Amino acid sequence: MKIAKDHVVSIHYTLKDSSGKEMESSFGDDPLVYLQGHKNIIPGLEEALEQKEVGDKVNVVIEPDKAYGTRNEQLVQAVPKTEFPDADKIEVGTHFEMDSPGGPILLVVTEIMDDKVVLDGNHPMAGMTLSFEVEIMEIRKATDEEVAHRHVHGPGGHHH
Repeated sequence: MKIAKDHVVSIHYTLKDSSGKEMESSFGDDPLVYLQGHKNIIPGLEEALEQKEVGDKVNVVIEPDKAYGTRNEQLVQAVPKTEFPDADKIEVGTHFEMDSPGGPILLVVTEIMDDKVVLDGNHPMAGMTLSFEVEIMEIRKATDEEVAHRHVHGPGGHHH
């Protein structure tokens, strides 16, 4: 069976940045399970895995436009500390979620100044060229419910 739209795919992967530094790996843990053709994973990786089979090993380099996009400096803002009820507890790396017209945005504190907190709404990997080493572990046809919901159910999926 080949990977195609509406198939549930189980992969092990190692993700590295452009310098070769490992950022994530599923090897030694549970595989990543996703629904092909429904934007459950970044577009460049989904494209690279199309038509592959169980046992295939794929090495692919993905540019930012097919990964997490380019950085948008308009998503970086300095906000007065007075806007935060617990300003003294905020640290670099603290996450906040904010509602936006396009849905929730995750903001990360990147800098703390005397009277302001710098928040970045870019994905942490925005602007990065990513390298994936992938091994395809399992492929199956998705259920009608999985296709309707646009994600995997059951073991390794969303609804346990």
